[in-house]
Parts: sequence; structure tokens; C-alpha cells
Amino acid sequence: MAKVALVTVHGMGETKVGYANELIAKLRVMLGPEVADVSFQTVYYQRHLQDNQDELWRRCTRARRLNWQMPRRFMLFNFSDAVGLEAGKDETDSSYHSAQVEVARAMLQARGPTGDDVPVVVLAQSLGGQVFSCYLYDAQRAQRFERKGVGSLPPAGIWRDVKGSLEQALDRVISEDDKDYLRGSTVRAFITTGCNIPIFVAAHKRMSIRPIAKPNDKGFEWHNYFNPNDVLGWPLQPLSDDYNNLVQDHSVRAGNLLKWWNPLSHGEYWTDRVVLDAVASQLKRALAQQRAEQPVALVPPRVAAEL
Repeated sequence: MAKVALVTVHGMGETKVGYANELIAKLRVMLGPEVADVSFQTVYYQRHLQDNQDELWRRCTRARRLNWQMPRRFMLFNFSDAVGLEAGKDETDSSYHSAQVEVARAMLQARGPTGDDVPVVVLAQSLGGQVFSCYLYDAQRAQRFERKGVGSLPPAGIWRDVKGSLEQALDRVISEDDKDYLRGSTVRAFITTGCNIPIFVAAHKRMSIRPIAKPNDKGFEWHNYFNPNDVLGWPLQPLSDDYNNLVQDHSVRAGNLLKWWNPLSHGEYWTDRVVLDAVASQLKRALAQQRAEQPVALVPPRVAAEL
């Protein structure tokens, strides 16, 4: 049984199911023997977007002549992800709701069939940072609503009825312990790469830009890695005082000689040695903390007759 878990969340665009395979292969080597205690789980929300995008592309290109198809396709398949995931936050058939179901699915898989409180490290690329941040934000908003009721914002996404939503979507019973785990009670680190949260909050007044609260008191950390040449990757600390206190920004030169100096660096974070070292370090740290927290079995002293 795994003692810690890495949960990955992909970014925007035409993402394949095995998007994290190369990353996981590298981490397996870096972790060495300790990899036996690590579970790797992937969030794949693109399954709820890709078919719709493909169908719309076919309809538009068959109906009219469209020039500059490569940049058109890039704009459609990438930015419709971001727009689609911001719509219908209160609707159970929305992409926003479905993406949160996929996050919860991966979190429960990390917990395993025995329901252990497995520590989690979350690694999110690009739009995935917004997806997981919204997931935790909604979970925390739901808790505040349960406590205060009238006067506080009602929950959104699956957290409007997390038990009902997940029991229907995942065909399994969701216990109170599961709900606590899904809120991030064991998330030790949130690592974002090429994060574009600023694009979603830029039109807000500074005092209205609020991040998640720490989901637990077990040393939670949020580390954000961005390349200054990546136009889709941004620092988060300047967003507000709350972000400055919560997040640690790290500037990196992700990408090879052809990509690190231009916007193509956006897809290179998970091959960057600094980022890989950071992820492996967080997993090893979580493993060490887990071992330290486990109770030591006491061996009864031998009686004189046994000596």
C-alpha cells in the first residue's frame, strides 16, 4: 500500500490520457527504492472537452473556408478549455462540474481502497492550477456555508452536493471521512507550473483577489514555477497580500535551447530539472513525515524465564 501520492493535473489543449507518463518515468528513477511507497494518480478532465471541440471544429471547417488553420485550431482548442471550465459552476452537467469529479476521482484513488489518510502532493500545469485551486476554494466555501448559512456564498461545482454528485458519478459511497480527505486534509504541497491564474483574476480589484486558505495545518506549501519567457506562466505572489503570504514563486528557465527563451517554454516545465527535483523532494519529505507520524509498535519486555 502506497504511503504518499502524487496527483497530477494537466493544462489546456489537446491533452492525451498518458500526458504524465514521461514525468512519472523520470520521478521513478529519481526516487529510487522509495518509489515503492508512492502512488501516481492523474486527473484527466480533457475527456469532457475534447469531443465537443472536435465536433465544433469539423462543423466550422466544413461550412466555411477558414484560413490560418493552425493558429485558429490553437486558439479554439486551448482557450475554449479555459472559457468552458469557467461556465456553469452551479450546473451538474457543466464541464466545470465534470472537471471537479475527475479531481475527486484521482484523490480517492490516491487514498486507496482501505481509506487511509495518504499524504498528497499535487502537481498542476497551466490551466490545471486554476482547476485544482477552484476545487479547493469551492470545498472551503462549502464548509463556510454549512457553518454560517445565510450571508455566505453558496458552494459551487461538486461541492453543492459532494456526496450526491460523487456517489452518482463514481458509483461508490462517500463517507464523512472521504469528504474530509477530498477537502485536502492531507495535501502537503501544491506545485503549479506555467500557472495562468492571473488571467482569471486580472479584472478584479486587488482586495477581491483571494486565494484558497491552507487546507490543513500539516505544513501545507504552495510553490509556483514560471519562466519569464512563458506568456502563459505568471508569478502569483504579486496578485494580493494573501497570495504573497501563501505562495512561493520560483523563476526557472524551463526548456531546451530552442524553447527556453520564447513562449514555447510553456510546455517544458515537467522536463525541467529544477521542477523535477522540487517534486521529488516534496514526495520524499512527505514520506519522511509519514514515517515519523506512524506509531512505533512497543515490544513487551521478556520475562525472566525467557532470558
